[in-house]
Amino acid sequence: MTDPEAGTGTEPGMIRVFLVDDHGLFRSGVRAELDRGVPDVTVVGEAGSVDEAVAAIRHLRPDVVLLDVHMPDGGGAEVLRQIRPELPDVVFLALSVSDAAEDVIAVIRAGARGYVTKTISGRDLADAVRRVHAGDAVFSPRLAGFVLDAFSDRPGAAPPGDPELDLLTRRERDVLRLLARGYAYKEIAGELFISVKTVETHVSSVLRKTQLSNRYELSRWASDRRLV
Repeated sequence: MTDPEAGTGTEPGMIRVFLVDDHGLFRSGVRAELDRGVPDVTVVGEAGSVDEAVAAIRHLRPDVVLLDVHMPDGGGAEVLRQIRPELPDVVFLALSVSDAAEDVIAVIRAGARGYVTKTISGRDLADAVRRVHAGDAVFSPRLAGFVLDAFSDRPGAAPPGDPELDLLTRRERDVLRLLARGYAYKEIAGELFISVKTVETHVSSVLRKTQLSNRYELSRWASDRRLV
């Protein structure tokens, strides 16, 4: 859904924002927050699906897009994939209920300039919009660490451009690194200050995500990706 008056009559210096989220009530709340008492930010349109968002962004060419990460038809990463090569000047800020590392990393790799969670206040959201529009990278507290880990070359961090490693959380990579070094489950638990049961849960999750069968295959997989 787009505003029929969007793109017309916008005052010079106003930051034009487009909302992408599949929950209409949430979009209404964000629009109300930004349109009320934020003199330099205006919402010019909104969409509830990927196809609708792509068409409207192409038409309106907003300054900043507030982008939900999870939607039934592909989510924020799909909107970025279609729009960024065509409109590189449009800035994307992810606005999601999820604070999972894999979601943060995936959407930043796709080209978003920041990632904030839906617990953010209206005032802080307006400030985040201003900052990404000015060229800053903006993250909710603790989320920046996921990105730093993913793009660093420290042990346990995902090398850039490896989508398989992006599926693993930071803790899963920690467990996998120690497993590949030959640690027993009990030793991993002691090293990471977690229970043996938690170690087993993380290993099961990694096996499921990598579609491997046992710890020996995992060790080779980890070595190939410089996790050891």
